[in-house]
Amino acid sequence: MANPDDRALEPGLYLIATPIGAARDITLRALDILAAADVLAAEDTRSLRRLLGIHGIALAGRPLLSYHDGNGGRMRPRLLAEIDAGRAVAYASEAGTPMISDPGFDLARAVAEGGRRLVSAPGPSAAVAALTLSGLPTDRFFFAGFLPSSAPKRRAALAELDAVPGTLVFYESPRRLAAMLADAAQALGGDRPAAICREITKKFEEVRRGALKDLAAECSGRALKGEIVALIGPRGGPRAVDPAALDAALKAALAEEGSVRGAADRAARDLGVGRRAAYQRALALAGGDG
Repeated sequence: MANPDDRALEPGLYLIATPIGAARDITLRALDILAAADVLAAEDTRSLRRLLGIHGIALAGRPLLSYHDGNGGRMRPRLLAEIDAGRAVAYASEAGTPMISDPGFDLARAVAEGGRRLVSAPGPSAAVAALTLSGLPTDRFFFAGFLPSSAPKRRAALAELDAVPGTLVFYESPRRLAAMLADAAQALGGDRPAAICREITKKFEEVRRGALKDLAAECSGRALKGEIVALIGPRGGPRAVDPAALDAALKAALAEEGSVRGAADRAARDLGVGRRAAYQRALALAGGDG
């Protein structure tokens, strides 16, 4: 059977997720697009050249253009013109998924606002990979990217995140990690569960889990290297709710949602209770046991 991506690509911008470490962590579809695109653009052209070489994809005379924060204003019109001229442009981040702490956002927005074709070839993301390794809740999470480098602004940004009802995910420099964790312990509470994921998928991959204050103490004075994702669990556990209030919320939700799962999700969200407990009670109510 022929690969559908062997055909010429339609004009547009194709967002390519690239490996965050192990070079084989790239999808076959992403490789197909990189081989078929008329124009290649990358946050780091050296990284993309290496990736193409590893997977045996030749440039074959195609342009390989640099697109980053420093030259975005100048390069965007050229890339948009390439698309308007009927060409397929593939854009790759330095590592991971484009748009996630990546300069391609303005380019993708310009493509979408202009009614041009925008395609995502999904793949690796350090934030999601770290979330799966952390042991912290994954049902709700908030990606906060890089915090400000100055201590006062960092503490203010952390304080704004205190009430977020989910796991917090940050990218951080190894030089600033200890200070960031210390500030987070002060702003968010040192007893919160946390994790540090370093060099994910690489030779020296490391995951540390523990109370936020303990991880801050471990990292103080320790020289770290590599790419780091820091994660902080939500404050406390599910809120205790009066059983009568839960039953009333579930009955109202069952009448409106028409499904046990939908009612449980709604009640859990509205009351701040655990989804499993809400689902089990909704089952009982729906079966007439309540």
